[in-house]
Amino acid sequence: MNHTERRSPWAWIPTLYFAQGLPYVAVMTISVIMYKRLGISNTDIALYTGWLYLPWVIKPFWSPFVDIIRTKRWWTLTMQWIIAFALAGIAFSIPAPFFFQLTLAVFWIVGFTSATHDIAADGFYMLALTEHEQSLYVGIRSTFYRIATVAGQGLLVIIAGLIETNSGLPPVQITVNADPTAEYTSVTTDWIDDAGADLAGEMQFYTATPQLTVATRAPQDGVAVTVAGRDSIVPFRAYASMMRDSVQRLNEANGFVRKELPTQSAASSASAQAAGGTGAFTRWVKAVFGENREAAGDIADNIAIAGVRLSQKPASGETIVLNFTYKDGDQSIRLEQNRLSTRFEFNEENWNKTAYLYYEVDHKLTQPVSARFEGVSGNIPFAWMMVFAVLSVFFFAVSIYHSWALPTPPADRSAGAARSASGIFREFVETFKSFFRKKQIWVAIAFMLLYRLPEAQLVKLINPFLLDPVDKGGLGLTTGQVGFVYGTVGIIGLTLGGIIGGIAAARGGLRKWLWPMAWSMSLTCLTFVYLSYFQDHSLLTVNICVFVEQFGYGFGFTAYMLYLIYFSEGTHKTAHYAICTGFMALGMMLPGMAAGWLQETIGYRHFFVWTMICCVATIGVCAFLKIDPAFGRKERKQ
Repeated sequence: MNHTERRSPWAWIPTLYFAQGLPYVAVMTISVIMYKRLGISNTDIALYTGWLYLPWVIKPFWSPFVDIIRTKRWWTLTMQWIIAFALAGIAFSIPAPFFFQLTLAVFWIVGFTSATHDIAADGFYMLALTEHEQSLYVGIRSTFYRIATVAGQGLLVIIAGLIETNSGLPPVQITVNADPTAEYTSVTTDWIDDAGADLAGEMQFYTATPQLTVATRAPQDGVAVTVAGRDSIVPFRAYASMMRDSVQRLNEANGFVRKELPTQSAASSASAQAAGGTGAFTRWVKAVFGENREAAGDIADNIAIAGVRLSQKPASGETIVLNFTYKDGDQSIRLEQNRLSTRFEFNEENWNKTAYLYYEVDHKLTQPVSARFEGVSGNIPFAWMMVFAVLSVFFFAVSIYHSWALPTPPADRSAGAARSASGIFREFVETFKSFFRKKQIWVAIAFMLLYRLPEAQLVKLINPFLLDPVDKGGLGLTTGQVGFVYGTVGIIGLTLGGIIGGIAAARGGLRKWLWPMAWSMSLTCLTFVYLSYFQDHSLLTVNICVFVEQFGYGFGFTAYMLYLIYFSEGTHKTAHYAICTGFMALGMMLPGMAAGWLQETIGYRHFFVWTMICCVATIGVCAFLKIDPAFGRKERKQ
């Protein structure tokens, strides 16, 4: 087969970057959902899956081997084949007795292989395309990567849910209706009557409260409770916390949920809060730069509790697992899943007891809304086996397709004859040395770290700002509204900005568009300065502002990605690009870590003003860059 013929980039860029995004989502997101459904504790999930991110963190350290040994095309195809077999290994490991240890080991292989695939695919992109084409398709590759994340987190999880729903007992559904005009009624964990169950029929799950109507606002004067025979009034937040703890204790005591020990980090965090309060530096920052906002009443979200039971006794030794999740409706009604388990195990000992669910209702709702939640008890291991089997089949198919579709660019040369270990090591070291010997290396590193300084902080606080009530400086949107604004309108703006940025850079070159793109990254932050000062919570205004800001970020980010490609040009461009992405991650991580503390200290208004001040770094660092005017621009035919 002749691979040297010219293939359209459309034949392989969309599939290549779709394939690049899926393993990352599988390792970082799907694994967490799967382990939760299979009954692994939150503590173990957080501890062990957190380490799975390590291959992407340290990938610059082995990127030179991808440059030194074989071609980028070989690495890309080989990693895709390994990922295909590894995903099949996860599918076959799920039914095993030690599935948690086995699947974690294979997830680590997928992570390492996927990070290596990222290095090779990005290097191949630079070798297979001209500078003009690299500029033109930079938005397309980002778009298909994002589509992969949406498909992984959405479509594949839906497949698992459909298999669960259709392979067990009939699903049980609870609809929660939130009504601002409804009167508050106290919640209870009283026993559920047997009246709703057909005890003579087939085994089924049932609830005495398939429809719950809840007021949106909790009583501000507190709730009357009786403790040890004494009546008292407690603030509603404390009451809600007591009821949440009560639900947890009951579910654990009845054997529906396995009891978890508090983690060391949680204990140390609690002791740190109890010990001490705000430090001197924080108090000084707050006094000098903080907002003078009058304290306002703290309105709490209302809560609701529902119960589910099993109609018949399971067989001896049989365990029937029920998983409750959000089905549809307004997301301002939330099923608590962060601190409470919504996975219940029913057996011959607890089948006639009640498993409790705890809901929270956003107090900012002004119109009646409802949400439906569904409990399914299907074959969960089989459902997730099928998910990873589908992923594996996809990667086998895409590996075969890319064996044909990926071109063989002359610049993608093989390492040639076998080299000695000492020779490979010397070239490995030389790769890093040559990176730090590049012209303008320290200016380039400063650009990588500072160009996204405003956005690195802003992105962490956009959702909290939209959600926080007006009296705390936010816009007071409901959770459902934020899901639409940022999860739909924002993503559309980001994607369009990236695509248009790629087209613009391809026509005029990176140097011509660097300044407009840098100003785009900066000036669009003004939308949140406007929103924070005027607190215009009109949904139309918020949608427009978020779209503008995300479009500006997507448009401006094009210059950043193209500069990484430009700076990586030359020998070892694949390894050098991977090193650049390491600095890119560092530039997002460090400012983002401090953003929450800064906002809480000085308030939203001054925080967004601060992000505008940080735009000086974005604009200033661009002034020192020296870029070939022809880079990224299509050469005109004579």
